[in-house]
Amino acid sequence: MSTRIPFLKGHGTENDFVIVPDPENAIDLPPAAVAALCDRRAGIGGDGLLHVVRSAAHPEARHMAPEAEWFMDYRNGDGSIAEMCGNGVRVFARYLQCAGHVAEGDLAVATRGGVKTVHIAKDGDVTVGMGKALLPEGDVTVSVGERSWPARNVNMGNPHAVAFVDDLSHAGDLLSPPPFSPATAYPDGVNVEFVVDRGPGHVALRVHERGAGETRSCGTGACAVAVAAARRDGADPTATGTPATYTVDVPGGTLVITERPDGEIEMTGPAVIVAEGEIDAEWLATATRA
Repeated sequence: MSTRIPFLKGHGTENDFVIVPDPENAIDLPPAAVAALCDRRAGIGGDGLLHVVRSAAHPEARHMAPEAEWFMDYRNGDGSIAEMCGNGVRVFARYLQCAGHVAEGDLAVATRGGVKTVHIAKDGDVTVGMGKALLPEGDVTVSVGERSWPARNVNMGNPHAVAFVDDLSHAGDLLSPPPFSPATAYPDGVNVEFVVDRGPGHVALRVHERGAGETRSCGTGACAVAVAAARRDGADPTATGTPATYTVDVPGGTLVITERPDGEIEMTGPAVIVAEGEIDAEWLATATRA
């Protein structure tokens, strides 16, 4: 490993990421190294890490290389692996643009949740094709303190429990994962969204992301919330043939989510690169052993 490892820092609606470009998959990033880099006091700080690798160079993504040159090897802030991160895909695409790998327009990004289509607009916003939502059957309940709510089980390539509440303060401090039942509903943990209405087609959320705690934004969570809100409001684009669009306010900004009649979901929002620098490899090795 070289003594200096390039990195960048970026965010999408304040869901922030450490970006490690590594086209040939030559950098070892065990969970402890990722956690050290994402530590907000002793490291660089981030909700997660975007490991930028050519699909052909990564064993989990080689089968997607014919469709997508680049693989988003996404890690949660605690070092655990996640299937997808909607805000992360937008920031990932922005990095590829800034690095000169892609231009404005359309591209494909490989993720553990499949190949995602991305459009980089001239106005700076990035739209991601997030795929179709799955709505598993069965009742789910989430709790905070003495309060409990029914939640909609929505899978966006990663699991979500969406609860509609009267006030976002009812979500509590979200420092620890909100309890849910039944335990069998989410054997690998779940992202929990607490949602209030702001107006017709307009909602706001707070979210606890598994492996990261409360974050300023969650792209897959915003999509899950839009789908849950549409079904609650009696809208199913696959049945009516009419797209459903929701504006979703997150603590770090605003995302626009559209579910099309074919079931595909599109998310549009900003993506910003704010800094770049170098990681001291010796520090990283020491932090990893600590």
